[in-house]
Amino acid sequence: MQIDFSGRVALVTGGAQGIGQAIALGLARAGARVHVADIDGARLTPFAIEQGMTAHVFDVSDRTAGHAEVEHIAGSEGRLDILVNAAGGVRGQVGRPIEEVGEADWHVIFKANVDGAFWLAQAASQPMRKTGYGRIVNIASGAGLRPSLTGIQAYTSAKHALVGLTKQLSQDLGPYGITTNAVAPGFVRSNPSTEKQWEAYGAERQARLIEGIHTRRLGAASDIVNAVLFLASEQASWISGQILSVDGGRS
Repeated sequence: MQIDFSGRVALVTGGAQGIGQAIALGLARAGARVHVADIDGARLTPFAIEQGMTAHVFDVSDRTAGHAEVEHIAGSEGRLDILVNAAGGVRGQVGRPIEEVGEADWHVIFKANVDGAFWLAQAASQPMRKTGYGRIVNIASGAGLRPSLTGIQAYTSAKHALVGLTKQLSQDLGPYGITTNAVAPGFVRSNPSTEKQWEAYGAERQARLIEGIHTRRLGAASDIVNAVLFLASEQASWISGQILSVDGGRS
């Protein structure tokens, strides 16, 4: 199967590091003109310059900013074909007893993982409708299908919400030629947060985690990229509203 994005324009959020950055590289190597977004301009901008991409530094949970950036991309490129919502994460939090979770801690995770995905899908759907073509891929998590290994209640809840949003957007946008799917990664050591989590497990729990994966290995960012490229491709034109677990069989 040859996946070719020549002539396509993509926006990938969470592009400053980890899985988001890997997805941006994968799309570019397959021929897409890639725009990358992140709140972390110090990491995002040098990466974008090095790779010949366009950087957009903003907070995805800011509806006004997100709409403005999408309008700018669509206006300058004449189209926007692919949106990958990879921004999110745990925002530096760790698992705690429920009585210790504050209101701000709860809401910041929803803003990063759910609000941003909705605002950008809302904005991107406009140029996609005009061309009658679009691919939206949300990066969910195994935590969107079961309790999270992180133990962070808000993260689990937000990723479950993102799964629901994916299914709803599929119904809402499908009639306009726009598919919406999600990839639910298993444990991938792809950024400082996941490295910290991995180290905190210790040798015994690390071994148990790997033993619970059918393929007996952790995932790599490339495993997630391959799934995203397929869902964003022409070959996946009749796949929508699906949550693809990429976790080595753990699910």
